[in-house]
Amino acid sequence: MFSGSIPALVTPFAADGSFDEPAYRDLVEWQIVEGSSGLVPCGTTGEAATLTSAEHFQIVRACVDQAKGRVPVIAGAGSNDTRVAAINLRAAKEAGADAALMVPPYYNRPSQEGIFRHFEALGRDAPLPIMLYNVPSRTVTDIQPQTLARIVGAFPAIFVAVKDASGVLQRVSQTRALVGDAFCQLSGNDDLALGFNAIGGVGCISVTANIAPRLCADFQAACARGDYAGARALHDRLFPLHEAMFGDASPGPVKYAMTKVRAGFPDGIRLPMTWPSEAARAAVDAALAKAGIV
Repeated sequence: MFSGSIPALVTPFAADGSFDEPAYRDLVEWQIVEGSSGLVPCGTTGEAATLTSAEHFQIVRACVDQAKGRVPVIAGAGSNDTRVAAINLRAAKEAGADAALMVPPYYNRPSQEGIFRHFEALGRDAPLPIMLYNVPSRTVTDIQPQTLARIVGAFPAIFVAVKDASGVLQRVSQTRALVGDAFCQLSGNDDLALGFNAIGGVGCISVTANIAPRLCADFQAACARGDYAGARALHDRLFPLHEAMFGDASPGPVKYAMTKVRAGFPDGIRLPMTWPSEAARAAVDAALAKAGIV
């Protein structure tokens, strides 16, 4: 259902701190023209944690409206409260999203049984497909392969994919052995996407694709056709950017990079996130030059 290069979109904020919808629509259009195969509004990179519920789904609606069905829209909709997550799922459906991206409960630190029960409750009447998002570094919970298989097995028509940001490449093989090849596995780490695809992944939900959509799309296309020499060359070209995107707290570096590759892109960022340090900005500048983007 999902494959290729799918940017986790940044959210542009105007000088007064409000959502800059024209800049966002321009970003969505550019991403589609440049070859991105899907879009994720209101994920971590989109500063979802700082958005009100009204803003969150205004942004999803803007993304859906601008995409006009040309690529799937996978709306961030997770919560550590199962009841709120269910409300978010319905709101994502009403906003026109094709699927929802959902983390396991964070902060609460549920057991594997708690993680399963959370997604079981959501799966019973989910109004649209769900992509699981496993990112232990942020949630402090980890969907173990056996738990993922249990979730998928309970509702195979609902839980159709995973964005795996565990950093454990063995998970691709472990998951494939448990749920089969039809289940869609996407990397959540740009720097690991080459290896991830080589052992069974089909794409990446990417931070770097915000600023290098064409190169990231070309990289994923090379992987899909089995051209790993070509993919490796693109990976090497992009690797400094992948690293620079996390040279300071994300999404600071990628927002700085956006101002370099898109004329007039707003530089707003919401507290508690801050503009990246001078050293982080220098790393981004060097990486953009290395990639031949600026």
